[in-house]
Amino acid sequence: MNNFQINILIFAIAFLSTVFFTVSVKRILKDANITDKPIVTEHSHKAGTPTMGGLAILLGILLTSSIYFANKYLMLTAIIMATAGIIGLMDDLIGLKTKEVQKKVRNIYSAPIKIGRLVLKPGEEARVATDKAKKDLIKYLTEKKVEIVGEAPIKSEVRESEKIIAQILISLFLLCSGAVSSSVLGFDLGYFIVPVIIFGIIGSINAVNLIDGMDGLAAGILAIASSACAIFSLSINNIDGAIPFIALAGVSFGFLVLNKYPASIFMGDTGSFALGAGYITAAFLGDVIYFALIALAIPILSVVVSLLHRANIIKLPVEPLHHTLHYKGLSEKKIVLLYWGITLLICILALYFYHAFII
Repeated sequence: MNNFQINILIFAIAFLSTVFFTVSVKRILKDANITDKPIVTEHSHKAGTPTMGGLAILLGILLTSSIYFANKYLMLTAIIMATAGIIGLMDDLIGLKTKEVQKKVRNIYSAPIKIGRLVLKPGEEARVATDKAKKDLIKYLTEKKVEIVGEAPIKSEVRESEKIIAQILISLFLLCSGAVSSSVLGFDLGYFIVPVIIFGIIGSINAVNLIDGMDGLAAGILAIASSACAIFSLSINNIDGAIPFIALAGVSFGFLVLNKYPASIFMGDTGSFALGAGYITAAFLGDVIYFALIALAIPILSVVVSLLHRANIIKLPVEPLHHTLHYKGLSEKKIVLLYWGITLLICILALYFYHAFII
């Protein structure tokens, strides 16, 4: 077979196997009652949807790499994805335990009221999460301006410091392979490649994890970005470097079949950790880190906005940014299509400008 036929075969195997595994994993998770318990009021209708569906992504990439084991980049990408997926799986398992139960309230007053950081218009509902919001709730209940309409179970989470340590561990797997070149953008970084890889793994995992908050959002963006990276790699005759991205695109599109709006399964941290780690690993191995970062611009921008919010430089009513857009009245479906569209546009422009002005 020629290279084109091999690429099509790899994509087909990754896509079809992930669809099959997603259907199977969904049924098992449903039977085991491993389902989502949304804390965002607008997502309460999603309760009961199976989560940890990232297991299907892992099975899809592992099967693909087993069949096409000749490409060491694909094999290493699959190993890193499996490592990250296992760590994400542990986070998902911890999240099955409820940490606290927060009140859901509705504004029954004739004018808007501010509770915590949120401004509730008459009839709007919100979750009472912060200490300030809990103090405001007591006052508004006394004044009969709000009523309690329900409760939201908040899942237990691994501490941020522990997550970072686990993500550094993932990067060590890639570093120990010795497969990543010390050259980035034409500069030989020498031993400085070590912090670059660590930062890249941590950043990519958290960017994909943060964006995974709406039906098909993360899977769609990764499918588009991976496809663009594969096309870019092929356009510069980097055949081996394109293979992992082709497989990533296949598993992302495969998972999207059941994860698109309205989703019948969520990837959880199992999937977002695996996709984030796999994407940046493929970028390092194929030496297309600059293009891969441009293609992932939307998740990276979301991280920056969230960091600015947490540093009190800007204020969001709800974090991350896509939830703010939803809070402001934009439907989930429109937000997802908007993010997909912007990602696709960025990738097309990046491909065009590279070949028009750089080559």
